[in-house]
Amino acid sequence: MEPFFLFIELALVLCILTALYYRRLKSKKTSPLEPTEWPLVGHLPGLVANIHHFHDWATGVLTGAGYNFEARGGRTGLDYFITCEPSNVRHIFTSNFANYPKGEEYAVIFDVLGGGIFNADGESWRRQRVMAQMLMTGPRFRAFTARCSRDKVERSLLPFLAHHAADEGSRPPCDLQDVFLRLTFDMTCTLVFGVDPGCLAVGLPVVPFARAMDDALETLFLRHIIPMACWKLMNVLEVGQEKKMAEARRTIDSFVAATVAKRRADKLREGDGVSNSFDLLSSYICHEDSSDANDDVFLRDTTVNLLLAGRDTTGAALSWFFYLISKNPRVEQKLLDELAPIASHRKGADDAADAASGMVTFDANELGGLVYLHAALSECLRLYPSVPFEHKVTAAADVLPSGKELKAGDKVLVFNYSMGRMKGVWGKDCMEFRPERWLNEEGTKLRYEPSYKFISFNAGPRTCLGKEMAFVQMKTVAAAVLWNFAVEVVPGHVVEPKLSIILHMKNGLAVKVRRREGDDAVVVCHGLHLSSD
Repeated sequence: MEPFFLFIELALVLCILTALYYRRLKSKKTSPLEPTEWPLVGHLPGLVANIHHFHDWATGVLTGAGYNFEARGGRTGLDYFITCEPSNVRHIFTSNFANYPKGEEYAVIFDVLGGGIFNADGESWRRQRVMAQMLMTGPRFRAFTARCSRDKVERSLLPFLAHHAADEGSRPPCDLQDVFLRLTFDMTCTLVFGVDPGCLAVGLPVVPFARAMDDALETLFLRHIIPMACWKLMNVLEVGQEKKMAEARRTIDSFVAATVAKRRADKLREGDGVSNSFDLLSSYICHEDSSDANDDVFLRDTTVNLLLAGRDTTGAALSWFFYLISKNPRVEQKLLDELAPIASHRKGADDAADAASGMVTFDANELGGLVYLHAALSECLRLYPSVPFEHKVTAAADVLPSGKELKAGDKVLVFNYSMGRMKGVWGKDCMEFRPERWLNEEGTKLRYEPSYKFISFNAGPRTCLGKEMAFVQMKTVAAAVLWNFAVEVVPGHVVEPKLSIILHMKNGLAVKVRRREGDDAVVVCHGLHLSSD
C-alpha cells in the first residue's frame, strides 16, 4: 500500500504546484478577459477553447485590454498584434500606409486569390487598382450595375420569395442567408463574367462554383489559427480542411478558365464585338493590348478577387440587415414610411407584368436619396462588418499612436467587428441597432463618420472600389424585400457568426416570409405595423 500512498502524495503535490503556477500566470494578466499565456504555446489554448464564439470572445479581450492586445503563440509562430483603436487604424491604413502592406505571409495564406488586387502590394497593386478604378467607376458600368440589380430582384428574388410565401404552411422555413448568397452570386457573376449561373431558381440547384467559394473561405479563416507548417503539410497531403481547399481551387480554376476561353472565342469571332459587353471580364480583355500583364493567369486572379469581393460581402450584409430588422420593428416601420411615396408612384408606373404580380421594384436613382435606408445599412455594417478583420504586416520598425512598438515583420490584425462594439468609439449604446446615429438631429441628412472609425469598406488608399456598387445592390434588394414581404426570424433559431473570413451566419437565417399586399400594405404605410404571424 505504501507505493499507492506515495503516488497519491506525488499527485497532490503536482496538482498544488500546477494550481500555483496557473495562479501565477493569471496574475500577469492585465484583464480577467485576457487569455492565459502558457509556456511553448502562448495564448493558443485560450483561442482554441473559445473558437466557437471567436469574434465575440476577441471583442471581450480587446475591451478588457483597452483596444489593443498582443497575442503570442509561443513556439507555434502565431504571433499577432491585435487592435481596434481608431488612431492606430488611421496610422496603419492612411498616415503610414506604405509601411503596412499585406505581406508575403498574407499572399501565402490567401493563395487561392493568386496575384489579384487583394493579395498584391506595391507597384502591382497600384497598377491593378488604376485599371479596376477606371472600369468600375465609369458611368457605363454603374448603369450596368443598377440595371442588373433591379432585373435580378424583379425576375428571380421576388418570384422566389413569393413562391415560398404562397406555401408557407407546408414548407420548412426559408434560409434567407442562402437566398441572398445565391442572389449576390448570380448578380456578381453577371457583373464580372457576363454569365448568370442561375443559382436562385425555385429548385435551389447546387452550383459547384458557389460551393467551392464557401469551402475556400472557411479554410482561409482556419489558416490564421493553425501553424503554417501544419496546414501547408495538410495541403500537400490533401487531408482535412485542406482537402476541401484543393478541390475548391480545382473547381474555381476550371470555371474561370472555361469562361475566359469563351470570352476570348467571342472576341475572335466578333472582332471588337466583345467591347459591346458591359461585364468586367470583357472590359479587361478589351484592354489587353495596352498591358502585357493581362494574360490568362491575370484574368483568373482578377475575376476571382472581384467575385469574392462582390458576392460574399453583399450577401452577408443583407442577411445581417434582415436579422436586425426582424428584431427592430420600429426601424422597419420607418423604412416602410420612407419607401411609401416612391412605391405609390412606382405601382402606377410599372409595366403590366409587375402590376399582375402586385409587387413593386425600385430603381437605384429612386433610392439614392433615402437617407434612413442608407443609415440603416450603415448601422448594420457597423455591427456586422462583412470582413470582420484585416491583416497587415510591418515593413519597417514603427511606433503606433497607442504607444505599441512594432518590429519589421510583425503581423497586425485590425478587428473591424470589435471596433463597432467599443463604447469609447461609438458610445454607451454601441450594441444597439440605431440608424439615427448616422443622421443629423433633424434626420434629413447623413452624418459623416471617418473611415478609420467605420472601416467596413477599408480605409485610406485601399478603400473599397466597390462601395458604391455594394450600396446600390443592397438598397435595391432591401427596399424590394421590405416593401413586398414581412420577414420574421423563426423563434428559437440561433444566429451567430460563422468561422470564416467573411461574416456569414453559422446556422443560416431561418425565416418565415409573408406577402404584404392589398389592405395590408396600406395599413403598414399608415404606421400600424402588422406582425407576420
